Amino acid sequence: MAFDHGLAAWVRLEQTAGVGSETARKLLAAFGLPDNIFAANITALRGVVSERIALALTTAPSPETQALMARTEEWANLAGNRLLTLADVDYPPLLLEIPDPPILLYAKGHVALLSATSLAIVGSRNATAQGIANAGKFAETVSQAGLHTVSGMALGIDTAAHEGSLRNFKAQAGTGSTIAVIGTGIDIVYPARNRDLAHQIAADGCIVSEYPLGMPAIPANFPRRNRIISGLARGTLVVEAAAKSGSLITARMAAEQGREVFAIPGSIHSPLAKGCHQLIKQGAKLVESAEDILEELANFTGRHRVSASAVNKLTRRENDHPLLASMGFDPIDADTLSIVSGLDAASLSAQLLGLELEGAVEMLPGGVYRRIG
Repeated sequence: MAFDHGLAAWVRLEQTAGVGSETARKLLAAFGLPDNIFAANITALRGVVSERIALALTTAPSPETQALMARTEEWANLAGNRLLTLADVDYPPLLLEIPDPPILLYAKGHVALLSATSLAIVGSRNATAQGIANAGKFAETVSQAGLHTVSGMALGIDTAAHEGSLRNFKAQAGTGSTIAVIGTGIDIVYPARNRDLAHQIAADGCIVSEYPLGMPAIPANFPRRNRIISGLARGTLVVEAAAKSGSLITARMAAEQGREVFAIPGSIHSPLAKGCHQLIKQGAKLVESAEDILEELANFTGRHRVSASAVNKLTRRENDHPLLASMGFDPIDADTLSIVSGLDAASLSAQLLGLELEGAVEMLPGGVYRRIG
């Protein structure tokens, strides 16, 4: 189909010098659709914006903007792509409730997911093996209960959350899938290592961005996109986070948007647990299983409990291996573990290596070990 010239005007508005999302919303409130804004005379425009912006709005778009409009037309005509505006009937209703909704959303995949009930799952890019396992299991289980997950497609916790939801979706079609909110143009995959994951999400979920085509990975984009991650979801789960991290920004935005905030506690010795503990002190709900979240969001999911089999996936089970019982759940150094377990250095090293290969134990910096699960 041909590109909607009304949509072209939205792209032009977004690209007009000096027009950010707040100014754009003022103009839209005053004049209606972007076509009306560009048809207005400079006197009328000066009643809403500064003379500099009014002049920019009455000046023909630059060759660069015209080229972007043409590229956007080509992109929007490809199957599976959609350009949503604030005036679009399919614009996610929850985003309309946040203080700063994007005026344009570039979406690839199943756009209907953006209006469904979702849980945001965020955390550290440099996650521990336990954090990766938790994110994947929580995502898989809430997806079984019908929730979609929202994350940022970064390495670490984000990737694990997307993958957990996709595992469930492929196993049980019709259950919850996943949404990736990215900080680049939607035609760019960042990080490049997640190219295969991006293709999977576009096929079975949805990728969304507020940034125009070709926008590179500028650091300032990512904290700003976090408001969309939290804004699309009924609640935000923080799996692992340092005391100062982007995940805490997402959690703060979720709270400001009136959404639920959940956090998984960790070891008092782990730097990646400090952010979660900080959130819990500030009123976030401490969660130990996906059921804790599903009960809190039951009014939106229509389900009060996830199946026992799903909960069991997240319930810590006793492992028959005696060394795991000796380790406990806090990080422990090899010397202390040798004393506690009664094993000599050679036997201990061999057993730890075997448990590492099984994915039951991870070695942390400094030569300390921690059990997983």
